[in-house]
Amino acid sequence: MKPFLDKDFLLSTPTASRLYREYAEITPIVDYHCHINPREIAEDRQFENITQVWLGGDHYKWRLMRSDGVEERYITGDASPREKFQKWSETLAKAIGNPLYHWSHLELRRYFDYEGILNGDTAEEVWNLCNRKLQSPAMSVRGLIRQSNVKLICTTDDPVDDLHWHQVLRGDTAFDVNVLPAWRPDSAMNLDDDTYLNYISRLSEASSVTINDFATLKAALRNRMDYFQAQGCCVSDHALNYIYYAPASEETVNSILMKRLHNEFVSPHELLQFKTAFMQFAAREYHKRNWVMQLHFGCKRNNNALMLDQLGADTGYDCIDNYAPSASAADFLNSLIAADQLPKTVLYSLNPNDNAYIGTLLGCFQDSSAAGKLQQGSAWWFNDHKQGMMEQMTSLANLGMLSNFIGMLTDSRSFLSYTRHEYFRRLVCELIGNWVESGEYPENYSVLGKIVKDISYNNAVRYFGFPVDEV
Repeated sequence: MKPFLDKDFLLSTPTASRLYREYAEITPIVDYHCHINPREIAEDRQFENITQVWLGGDHYKWRLMRSDGVEERYITGDASPREKFQKWSETLAKAIGNPLYHWSHLELRRYFDYEGILNGDTAEEVWNLCNRKLQSPAMSVRGLIRQSNVKLICTTDDPVDDLHWHQVLRGDTAFDVNVLPAWRPDSAMNLDDDTYLNYISRLSEASSVTINDFATLKAALRNRMDYFQAQGCCVSDHALNYIYYAPASEETVNSILMKRLHNEFVSPHELLQFKTAFMQFAAREYHKRNWVMQLHFGCKRNNNALMLDQLGADTGYDCIDNYAPSASAADFLNSLIAADQLPKTVLYSLNPNDNAYIGTLLGCFQDSSAAGKLQQGSAWWFNDHKQGMMEQMTSLANLGMLSNFIGMLTDSRSFLSYTRHEYFRRLVCELIGNWVESGEYPENYSVLGKIVKDISYNNAVRYFGFPVDEV
């Protein structure tokens, strides 16, 4: 029996262990998509207690606690930080098979040197240990980032954001980790949001462009793209129900937007027409600027109306949507490549059943402009567990080029979540190691080591064009 979380955790062969130890473990991190707050980095926030850094805003943990029947006051409510930590500790003890069990214990070991097991009985010991260590300057936000060997971070930012904290960080010579903005224009596209008209007013103000039709909306967005690019932005991100394709003339699209600007009814089909045109415009702009376009889809959000009313969006009530038609994705990408305006694109589906369709779709649009111009993103959200990651990488290897894969991201709001890169890298080495041990690939460590380091770090550096060195 293997000990829990030993040095060969998730590594079942000598080859896997060697690949991890000699190549993956020592390679830096680029976190090209996350939801951390740049202000907390700029101000070098020091957390008061482990509940603050661990449970604040983490809907992964919130969902698990709800699944254990924990009262909401101990999750997002008015219970004390110590009470919330106790309930989380009791819940975690039951989480056999859930990646949160692994992630949580990896974080305790890597950042707090705690080698024990967290449960209801040990909660007090862990609470005191973590809180004592969190008072050290080495455990500030910047300290945690440095400990994790992170070289670059991309946050998630709305077009109306002034990027003040990014500017502060760019001028701070005491912190040598790149923190770049990433463009997330969903609010400018989603006509069906109740707050759309208010958002358009904010975008007009931020861009100094009065938005009164589709042409001026595009002008405002170009203005903000210029501003983001000046701050180092080279990547966009979109949250979509699926990849839309309902083409319409410029005149039709303009009339649809005009309806919404005058607070008139927009039909579901008209909404798809507008979103298609919006995404085509955005993609063409990214191609001109050599930005990467990330498309996240396959999620049905805010399913619990009662809790949405109480807590708002992004509080743990989303699920996988099994409707993501491959035909519309193919037609959308084809509409761009027909005019040679397809940017580098990363596709993430929340539905693991989409792995094969994405894998075959990528191959239709690859070319010599970039190694792996189209990418399947890492196993996302409900799939970033052992089985989900292994299935995504196996499918990618079977249908495309795993060696060109841009690897892992945290997609997190927590500064402790860089251990997810360790978890991912161990699985990369396990997958490749098994192929070598079974005679499916030669035992050539100069080649294997390069593949592991590229997937862990170098491929992302090259693909996004980040201003950091390869290793």
